[in-house]
Amino acid sequence: MAIEFVGMAPFILLIVAAVWECVLIGYAFSLAGNAADEAARAGAVKGDAECTAVADDHIGGAWGMQAVCDGSGDIYKATVRLKVPVLVPGLNTGLWVDGQGGAAKEKE
Repeated sequence: MAIEFVGMAPFILLIVAAVWECVLIGYAFSLAGNAADEAARAGAVKGDAECTAVADDHIGGAWGMQAVCDGSGDIYKATVRLKVPVLVPGLNTGLWVDGQGGAAKEKE
């Protein structure tokens, strides 16, 4: 039984790592979408500078965030891009996850 466990341990660890990577990818999608929604709401009221600042406040530095805010038209749009991590945030694959949000412009 001990020999079987030693033989299967690497496969079990590989499966655990693959599941954890899937969890991180899903979490990255959730973070990007939430940050984009919050940034769009702030941008609809206060403009581009506030949009970028709010997106930056919602995402930690290890995720390599890029925010693009667009105030043209009646809908204020924000797109937040995050780097997909490898096992821990900070070790990145080079793949990106995009989150998009929009809010109706508000006039003061």
